[in-house]
Formats: sequence, C-alpha cells, structure tokens
Amino acid sequence: MTTSRNLLVELLVEELPPKSLKMLGDEFASQILNELMRFQLMLRAPQGVEIFSSPRRLGVFIPDVLDRAPDRTENVKLMPVSVGLDANGQPTPALLKKLGVDASAVPSLKRAMDGKTEALFFDKPVKGATLVAGLQAALEVAIAKLPIAKVMTYPNPSDNGWETVNFVRPAHGLVALHGADIVRVSVLGLKAGRETQGHRFEASVSPVVLKDADSYEAQMETEGAVIPNFAKRRTEIARQLMKAAAKVGGGVKPIDDEALLDEVTALVERPNVLPGTFESEYLAMPQECLILTMKANQKYFPLLDTNGKLTNHFLIVSNIRPADTSLVIGGNERVVRPRLADAKFFYDKDRRQTLESRVEKLADVVYHNKLGTQLQRVERIATLSGTIARMLGADKADAELAARLSKADLLTDMVGEFPELQGIMGRYYALHDGEDNVVADAIEAHYHPRFAGDTLPQGAIACAVALSDKLETLVGIYGIGQVPTGEKDPFGLRRHALGILRILIETPLDLPLGALLKTAAGNFPAGILSVSVAKDVEAFMLDRLRGYLRERDFEVSHIEAVLCMLDGRLHQVLPRLEGVRAFAALEVAKDLAAANKRVQNIMRKNHEEIGTDLEGAAVKPALLIEAAEKDLYQAMHDITPFVQGYLDRGDYGKNLKALVTLKPFIDDFFEKVMVMCEDKNLRLNRALLLQQLGKLMNQVADISKLAA
Repeated sequence: MTTSRNLLVELLVEELPPKSLKMLGDEFASQILNELMRFQLMLRAPQGVEIFSSPRRLGVFIPDVLDRAPDRTENVKLMPVSVGLDANGQPTPALLKKLGVDASAVPSLKRAMDGKTEALFFDKPVKGATLVAGLQAALEVAIAKLPIAKVMTYPNPSDNGWETVNFVRPAHGLVALHGADIVRVSVLGLKAGRETQGHRFEASVSPVVLKDADSYEAQMETEGAVIPNFAKRRTEIARQLMKAAAKVGGGVKPIDDEALLDEVTALVERPNVLPGTFESEYLAMPQECLILTMKANQKYFPLLDTNGKLTNHFLIVSNIRPADTSLVIGGNERVVRPRLADAKFFYDKDRRQTLESRVEKLADVVYHNKLGTQLQRVERIATLSGTIARMLGADKADAELAARLSKADLLTDMVGEFPELQGIMGRYYALHDGEDNVVADAIEAHYHPRFAGDTLPQGAIACAVALSDKLETLVGIYGIGQVPTGEKDPFGLRRHALGILRILIETPLDLPLGALLKTAAGNFPAGILSVSVAKDVEAFMLDRLRGYLRERDFEVSHIEAVLCMLDGRLHQVLPRLEGVRAFAALEVAKDLAAANKRVQNIMRKNHEEIGTDLEGAAVKPALLIEAAEKDLYQAMHDITPFVQGYLDRGDYGKNLKALVTLKPFIDDFFEKVMVMCEDKNLRLNRALLLQQLGKLMNQVADISKLAA
C-alpha cells in the first residue's frame, strides 16, 4: 500500500555564487519536481512547493509525494498481424518466441492500426517506481542540468581521495526526508541523512538534526539561525532596510536597486541591517561615484534624501546579530573610507586634464581591427551627429563637439575603475572644463537607452549624438559580417537597433531610417563594409521593430498594414497603428478591407494589360457612363479634402473612419459595373478609378491586410 507524505531535499555546499544563487535554487527545485512527476510519484499537481536557497544550501519542500508510484499497464507493440498470425489466425513461431508463452495468451492480444499496417499489441504490467529510485534519478538530473558556467573539481567525499567529483562548489551534506523517514539516495559522493548545518557562527546546535520534512524551515530558523527561503529572506531584508532608514530620519530612503537586493539576499543567511555614516566632505563629489563605490565594492545601500540626493548615511546588511553592533558598524565605516578616498583621488586627478586633451589619445585605443581606432570612430560619430543635428534644426557645431568629446572619459581613471560611469563622468568633466550644458548633457545621454525601459536622451543635440553612436556601431559591425545569430550578439546590435527605434518612435523624430543608414555607411572608408549594408541593417531593424510593436500589444496584421506604407518615417508608426486599431473595431472595417483587397487583386491580375497606361493618367469623368461608377467617383471627390486634411494633421483614426461613407458606393460599383469590359477606353478609365480609390483608402495603412 502506497503512502503519501511531504518530501524535503537539501544539498549543503560551500558558499555559492551570489549573482546566480536564486537561479540555481529555482532550477534545482524545478528539475526534482519535474522528475518526480515523470515517475508518477505525485497524485496531483503540486501545491505548496517551497524553494530553499541560501549561500550554503539548495533545497526544496514538496507536499504529498508517494513512497511508490501506482502500478500501471503499458501498451506494447509486438509485430504486424501478418507476421504474428498465420492464414488461420494461429500464432506464428515468431509471435510465440516474442511472447515467451504458449498459444493460450494470444486471445488477450489486441489488434490496432499502426499507421497503414494492422499490428498486435498487449498490455504489459509495469510496477510503479519507488521513491528511492525516482528521487535518485531526480537528483542526478537536477545536478546535471544546473546552469553552471564553470564547475569546480574536488575529491569525492566517499572515496580515499583518488576520485573526484564536479560541482559548482564542494558539497558537504545531503538531506532527503519523506515525512520522518530518510530516503536512501546519494549524489556527489554523499549519502542522504537527516543532519545539516546551520549558520557558521550563530547556530545554537551543530549539526541541526531534522525531525521530519515539515520541521525543516522552523528548525533552520530557530536552531540553525538561518532563513533558508530566498523570497522570505529578501522580504525580511527589505523590511529591515525601510525600518533602519526611518530610524535615521529626515525622510531618507535606501536606493531602489532590485539587483543589489537580490545579491545581498544571496550573501547572508541571517540578515541584520545596520546604519553607517561617512564624512560629509565626500558629498562634494558626483554622487554617482559614491553610490557605485558603496554598491559595487561593499554591497551597501546608500540613503537618499527626499530630493533624491545622496546623504552621508548608508545601510549595511550584516550576516550576524551580535548584542553589541558597534564593532560591526565601526568596521564597515573604516572599510568604506578608503574606497571613497580612492574615488575622490581619481576624481581630482581626472580633472587636471580636459576632455579635449584626451581625445587625440583615443588614436592609441583599438576599437576593432577592421574598423580602426576609437579616434576614427569618434570622427565618424561627430560627422554623423552634425548631419542629424542639421536635419533636426539644431546646432551642428554643438552636436559635433559633444560627439567628439563623448568617448574621452574612457581614458580617465574613474571610468577605468568603474566602467559603468562612462558618459556620466564625461558630463561632469565637460562641465568642469566649461563646456555648455547642452554639450555636457549630450555626452552622458548618448549611451541612452542602455537597456529595455531605460530613459531616452532629451533634446535634439543629445538625440543626434545618441543616434549617431548607435548607428555607427550597428552599421559598422554589421557591415563587416558580425551579424547576430541565435542568442549570440557580442556587440549588442539588437540593443542598439532597439535604442535607435525607441528614439525615433517615442521622442518622436521625423528622420527617415533608410537615409540615416545610408549616411552612416557613407562615413566609413570605401571597401570596408559590405555594399548592401544599409539595406541589410534596415531589414534587421524592421524585424526588431515588429517585435517591439508586438510587445506593445498591436496585432500582426495591423503592424504589417502600417509598415508597408511608412517609407521609413518611424515617428508615425504608433499614431498610425492606433488609428488602424480604432478603424478595425468598426463593424464595416472587414468589408472595406475586403473591398480594398478586391481592388488590389483586380489591378494585379490585369497589370500587364493596363498597368503602363495607368502611370500619370487621370480619371475622365466623361467616360463614367454607369450610375454606380459616377456615384463612387463623386463620393470619393466629396471626402478627399477631409481625408487629406486628417492625414496632414496626423489624425489617422479620423482619416480611416471617413472611408466608411464610401462603403455603399463601393458595394454598388462592384455589383453593377464590369471593370474589364470590352471597350478599352472604358476599361482603362475604370481601372484608373479603382487606382484612385486604392490610393485614397491606403493613405494611412494598406487596409487590405486587415481582410480575413
């Protein structure tokens, strides 16, 4: 008789990589759960599964796991009927050999089609897997499939030292409890038991002897001084951060950084948030330097005032809870001072040289062996920035200067220490050098957007430099054959493409994409890039554009209808799509789309006969002899000024909705008028009428693509 109890699995290891801990914990639990379900050791979909991951452990709690899976039958194919039975329906020697039984078993066999051939099947009884077997397989799969970039090799704990095992970190203990019973499995040279270790310094007992699976979390918190659940530990840290900030007073709040919160959650098992301070004289420095120093080097949470300005207070997430915290606080304050002093030294030293004096030194920095140095790259960006600024009606000289200085901070000590500050420090140093605010702001903003959801550059100069930087990279790298494939995109071309699209669309900027790409390609020396690079990159970017628009919940048919009419003017794509969406919601939209498609089909089918005669020709009202074609012509004439006015004002929804008035006239025309009649003059005139109708209906989008 099978029994169902809760299962607890824990793998005790040395300190795991903090930035990947949550992912490792989730995957470890997921693989074990999936394998147990595959072995049918669970009667129902799991509820109440709890994932445990701390610096020294990976674990999972799974409710209602069977000690043995139910027995089952498996339908097994034997052989084709023609092989297994003779003409009289008696078993052949081949069948008897396969079964290993006498002919009395034959009547229980089943006959069923296997493709085009009838075959013999029988129900084979299969014993359900034991939990020991299922969990053993699950652990082996989980270990094998963990997303580990680099494994460690260490002596096998169960061996005399000659054999080794591989894992992300050396493993020292394995717990597997089904209720209160140990599941006798082993992995990484470890045999499962009920003992584990708590906090290295603050556990009240060692080892922690677990009573049963249900007691794990409570015992770890009380006896082991560990909060094993990652999510609960993270929530507790966030709570303590807000409480500690409130004690500091003045409305200060810890910096909002989800990645930092995840990282410190992965570094501690018993979080204890403590306040710290540093000398206020350091606040004269750019706050980005101080914040990054504290976050990157010490994993502290800087405190910001109500205006978002850095204060000289910070929060420490300690892994111990001593009665007297002064030593912990004092030690951390002593550690942070040299870090801040280093940052101040870099900042003061960097300002002794102007950005302009560093530009020529970029000639010593290789950008790419096929594309030249960083100085050559900067010169291309500057040229393109001036061109784009002129197209936007902005100051060409300011754009070229901002672009020329944009990469100079790469040669500063501060950016050398903290590459994340490139652009940010360039702005500070430009202001120190006396450059205009618009130039300094463009130096920082030209890297934006750096990631999905990031802010866009503000102002024409900043947009010009940001577009130029991304266009130069995209066209240059793509043009030498470094095209992204699958998940590989080492130069971030997809990110650059999306950045360009967002600037053009969301700012918005009336700049034709094709012209920008051709101009960017033209700034490279002849023969370096592929001849078709501009067209190739445009196709690449349009694919990115489709994905971007789908993520904004636009329908594929609407997207295709708009893109084919844009001619590279991406600043119109969102309002046009909104107009198409509103039009598509109308009851008559499908009928008008179908009519539009019919017009296009007629023109396409008869293009060879009438196509050349349509170029430059106009409808002749005198040749409109049928009432239906006269009425359609007049209706089109009446609404054209309104439709054109809406288009000129960018009111694309009203432009499309105005077409609704044409529906009865279009229906009447197709019912009563033969376009391809015998009279050549009438045939051409009616084709011209349909051509004019198509142009009128497709000013915003090719609405034929909305037809089902």
